[in-house]
Amino acid sequence: MDVYDLIISRRSVRRFQDKPVPKELLERCVNAARLAPSAANLQPLEYIIVSDERFLPKVYATLRWATYLRPHGDPPEGKRPKAYIVILKHIKGSIPESVYDIGEAIENMILVALAEGVGSCQFGAVDRDKLRQVLSIPADYEIPLVLALGYPDERHVIEPFTNSPKYWRDKDGVHHVPKKSLESIRHWNTF
Repeated sequence: MDVYDLIISRRSVRRFQDKPVPKELLERCVNAARLAPSAANLQPLEYIIVSDERFLPKVYATLRWATYLRPHGDPPEGKRPKAYIVILKHIKGSIPESVYDIGEAIENMILVALAEGVGSCQFGAVDRDKLRQVLSIPADYEIPLVLALGYPDERHVIEPFTNSPKYWRDKDGVHHVPKKSLESIRHWNTF
């Protein structure tokens, strides 16, 4: 699959197979993130890879899943992520523009994982105080995002965006995601 097809096939995954993600792949994800562009090349981001079965439920408990589907959006036991990558941003080693580093780094990780058949879901809705305690994260690091990873165990369908951004699951468990059309967001040369 070429990069464009990989990108347009990407969806957030909220149901995973009970199959571990290879450590080598998790390492490659972080390496791809490390090589993403960085404002002023300050490289303030660091990463915690979590794949140990002892820590997975503790990290899971710090995340708020699928707000539009609550409480049914939470993956049940046996369908939860098999790995997490926690993005950290060193406070002293960054500038305001470093916020863009986070998006570029996480997208690199998402695409590297997806190219190997591993799905993901990124989280900004995190109990950061609890996660900081669980993973012993020093106070001089922010926790911007957490990336959940695992082999997908759900299907997605793109729907036309009408009046609501709310995604939903049908009776067969298919996840429906409304997306705006290219024509509605694309402008040539001027607005």
